[in-house]
Amino acid sequence: MAASDLINLPGLIDDAKCFELVRQHRWPESVRCSVCGSGTVIRDGCDDTQPCRQRYRCKACSGRFDDLTGTVLAGHHQPLRVWVLCLYFMGLNLSNRQIALELGLDVSDTQVMTEQLRAGLAAKGPAVELAGEVEIDEVYVVAGHKGQPKEAAKRGGSDAAASWQAHRAAARWRRTSHRSLA
Repeated sequence: MAASDLINLPGLIDDAKCFELVRQHRWPESVRCSVCGSGTVIRDGCDDTQPCRQRYRCKACSGRFDDLTGTVLAGHHQPLRVWVLCLYFMGLNLSNRQIALELGLDVSDTQVMTEQLRAGLAAKGPAVELAGEVEIDEVYVVAGHKGQPKEAAKRGGSDAAASWQAHRAAARWRRTSHRSLA
């Protein structure tokens, strides 16, 4: 297959649609100031290099910002459509190498992009609150005692394998005997 036959995926996506997608997800109800959070925001032209990138001015604090200010997508040399495609491919569980091939990027650049996108997604999610009961059991994994076979046998290594049933029965007795006393 000739190089001219390949499809340039970033060229298939429109910049205007990408910026609209960012606006919809960032401000589902209405645009809010990235500095003070006020809803009294007016449009203030467009970016000189990216005409689809809307600029805003806050009437409350006079702060200026645009669609990407304060996001993980701001301040990068890759166009927004490449970031959106990278996020899409991450959702398809493609590896960084596969994403790099699809987007025509270096693997290290793709690694940085996916790390930043994951960090941005993790920061947006709610804080995890743990509740309820947790059960745990003792586990000792023998990583090997090179040159010390007596030490391995003492801690349940292969020499002590004959008594594994006795160990399991004793552990079960310890776990269940505490409940019957209550």
